[in-house]
Amino acid sequence: MILQTSRQPSRDGVLEAAEKIAAILPPTPLLPVEIDGVQCWVKAENLQPIGAFKIRGAWHRLTALSEAERAAGVVAVSSGNHAQGVAWAAKRLGISATIVMPHDAPQVKIDATRALGAEVVLYQRPGEDRDAVAARLIEEHGGTLVHAFGDPWVIEGQGSAGIEIAAQLGREPSRILACCGGGGLAAGLALACPGAEIYPVEPVGWDMVGQSLAAGEIVHAAPDAPKTICDALQPIATKQINLDVLGGRSSPGVAVTDDEVRAAQRFAFSRLHLVVEPGGSAALAAALAGKVPLDEGTVIMLTGGNVDPKAYAATIAGQV
Repeated sequence: MILQTSRQPSRDGVLEAAEKIAAILPPTPLLPVEIDGVQCWVKAENLQPIGAFKIRGAWHRLTALSEAERAAGVVAVSSGNHAQGVAWAAKRLGISATIVMPHDAPQVKIDATRALGAEVVLYQRPGEDRDAVAARLIEEHGGTLVHAFGDPWVIEGQGSAGIEIAAQLGREPSRILACCGGGGLAAGLALACPGAEIYPVEPVGWDMVGQSLAAGEIVHAAPDAPKTICDALQPIATKQINLDVLGGRSSPGVAVTDDEVRAAQRFAFSRLHLVVEPGGSAALAAALAGKVPLDEGTVIMLTGGNVDPKAYAATIAGQV
């Protein structure tokens, strides 16, 4: 097993990641949107080649591997978007990738990950610890863990979106609303835009980053946490590395309901002509529900567009 580093994420690392990503990918659009009479902005990360921002952290992490680490391959845990980001980067770099995914992940995400050449290992959610499954695979076969949010390179890579935003706006945003699972994107954006307020937005009952920030320590999801349509935003807990970055930098966490998320998906479809998955709509849901203050410098992250076709069609038709 290749041991993890004690390296901490930094703004210099974010700037390095932004340069690396700009060399292979164009900036995603920053689009104006009016909400309650206020013009703000949406960052359309759902238009990335894999349909999600996770391509950023995966590319920064895998390009930082040594030759020995590349030869040993990588292991990742993900409900689907980080899986595709790692698989995409691994395929481009000629690295073998094994992805631990929940058995109930949307089939479209499982299929897309396999289509990119990664091996998929399914685990039971709830019931099994995905990190334990990944650790066992690494112990048996070797490789480097590419954690979805608790990795310094991944955090820096996600923060590259903030460097793009500032360049596109011509200034640093006043606040950024970030869809939040484990806190990798929120932490990266905090490093990228140190003068901006960062609002992590999570599903009700799964707001573990918000609760952890309020408590000053890691809080785990309850065993009976409610179901959520935001499959991409269901980590059991954040990591200390994320809290270390966000502590004192993040505004209070915001939690959104399934109905608010569906309303955001419909808004994105009708007003922005964009397909956005539930987890990728959480930040927009918070804005539309009036749960976060808005001004002309507010940027709302649309983080993913990998929808289940049937569920999405029902949402857009107002059948759920």
